[in-house]
Amino acid sequence: MLIDNIRLFLTIAEKGSLVAAGREAGLSATTVSERLAALEAHYGVVLFNRTTRSLSLTDEGRTLLSGAKVVLGEVEDLETRIRHGADTLSGPIRVSAPIDIGRSFVSRVISKFTAEHPAISIELLLSDGYVDIVGQGFDLAIRFGTVTDSTLRTRNLGQFHRIVCAAPSYIAKHGAPQTPTDLAHHNCLIMRFGTTLDNVWRFGAEKKHQTVTVRGNMIVNDGSLVRKWALEGHGIILKSELDVATDLEDGKLVALLEDYASPPNPLQMMFPPGRAQPRRVRALAAALKTAMAEEL
Repeated sequence: MLIDNIRLFLTIAEKGSLVAAGREAGLSATTVSERLAALEAHYGVVLFNRTTRSLSLTDEGRTLLSGAKVVLGEVEDLETRIRHGADTLSGPIRVSAPIDIGRSFVSRVISKFTAEHPAISIELLLSDGYVDIVGQGFDLAIRFGTVTDSTLRTRNLGQFHRIVCAAPSYIAKHGAPQTPTDLAHHNCLIMRFGTTLDNVWRFGAEKKHQTVTVRGNMIVNDGSLVRKWALEGHGIILKSELDVATDLEDGKLVALLEDYASPPNPLQMMFPPGRAQPRRVRALAAALKTAMAEEL
């Protein structure tokens, strides 16, 4: 019963409410509340801060969430090895990825991976904003840039430049900027990453580093949409080479200000803190690493 209550606790943390967790588990909200209370009584701590409108993990809840995913993963791995043999992988994996790369690269890897391991189920959530890996119950997240949370474990997938680019139709109508400061006279399509507005674009290496604050008439928190707007000729964008490589090769977008390019950013896989990830998560991470190496 303890294992079942811990598993229900994970569902509550992932879904963000008792009602949603009950719906997922096929239980009434009353039953979910009673089993959560029993789990808190077992440990003698409060696992969630509750208000009428929100539910958030306490420090003790975050500790249990991190450890529980490891323990339950090991239990599921053991059951799989006993029932189906040592080489069989099964169970759920929750993955977070940026929208553009999630729809292209990550989705392709997942399609192949689940075909090879049909007993595995993967929930892929796409977002260009900040993601609380532990609080939202992710097994693996992919993000560009340096990871600031030192408690997370990381694995590098490669280094990639961000490229300033625009459609030929935009350039024909408005001309091409010759220096970064020329962007002040252009319509730049701006991404919002969570609460952060990506309107300060960086150019050059450290000794010749410069930043330019850009402006434009379109702002969006969806990387695929900002790319679509650029393809339609609405303005200039700053995107990872992974997202626009095909467009550049096909001539649908044109790279700008290449002499002022900044150093590349890392693309990293991030994992919750803990002793070890379940075999299925390690296998998916290895598949992502191999697939990215083949693309480079």
